Amino acid sequence: MANYLAGYSESLQVQATALLQAGKAGEVLAQRYPAPNTMRTDSALREYVGELKSRYMRNAPAISKVAYDTKLQVMKHALGTHTTVRRVQGSQIKTKHEIRVASVFKDVPQDFLTMIVVHELAHLKIAEHDKAFYQLCTHMEPRYHQLEFDLRLYLTHQEMISV
Repeated sequence: MANYLAGYSESLQVQATALLQAGKAGEVLAQRYPAPNTMRTDSALREYVGELKSRYMRNAPAISKVAYDTKLQVMKHALGTHTTVRRVQGSQIKTKHEIRVASVFKDVPQDFLTMIVVHELAHLKIAEHDKAFYQLCTHMEPRYHQLEFDLRLYLTHQEMISV
């Protein structure tokens, strides 16, 4: 089983493990995040990413592609990706930015998808996962850290019930 909670404090891991072992994690998360994801197509996801980008990151580079990706492996800790593709066209270098979200996230609560999108948008400006990166994430989504933890709890729960 993947350990999505490994980076958190031991006390949080103990609490999460107790919730998981008691079989209550799914119920608690469903109550906390009742809103289903409404972005089920690539075009809906692209529009949503565009709205967030225009609201919080007007000066960031343009995004050429936004899509759900069936090849991203959540179990290998890839929730989404931001890639920069550079191509030489004549005497110029063209840069394209793409955001891909693992297709399994079509079925998660809306807030979890927002957290993933915010994370990938932040990579347009900051490549590393440093203090400035997480400050930008929390600027776009103030509950970012809680959403990230709860998403990891959700993924652990999903993995446990699928075994």
